[in-house]
Amino acid sequence: MDIDSDIATAIVTAEDARTRLDFAKAAPKVFRAIVGFDAAAREGLDPALVELIQIRASHLNHCAYCLHMHTNDARKAGENEDRLHMVAVWREARHFFTEKEQAALALTEAVTLVADGGVPDDVYARAAAHFDDQELAHVLSLILTINTWNRVALATGKVAGTDERR
Repeated sequence: MDIDSDIATAIVTAEDARTRLDFAKAAPKVFRAIVGFDAAAREGLDPALVELIQIRASHLNHCAYCLHMHTNDARKAGENEDRLHMVAVWREARHFFTEKEQAALALTEAVTLVADGGVPDDVYARAAAHFDDQELAHVLSLILTINTWNRVALATGKVAGTDERR
């Protein structure tokens, strides 16, 4: 494929996305319920950890809309560029992340890719060693919410760079 056809494909994809369902308008009660679930999941968690989890799940789900949104949110929360660049390859760049963050990232991958082999006992045990029961429940809830948001964004054709929260 040449650059011109890549650009044309991107333009068609962006135009197609505008013709898709506006989920928030079409199902406002469901949308508000997900917003509430997301807000409850974040309670008591370090905002930087929240963003790392959301970024990693968005990588795995190929959700450019959410990835763009959460990398920007992470920067606003004080996250540095080096760490943001290393999230996708955190296993090869462990020294950028704490043990607790690594445990959360591993759990994020296992839950996001649950169909590929469930959540292995060692991954769960590692997370449970770093989080108390309430924190672990919130981490799991956050992983569930970002996976839901990724799927909503992908199914409705959200375009990266068009954060509608503002």
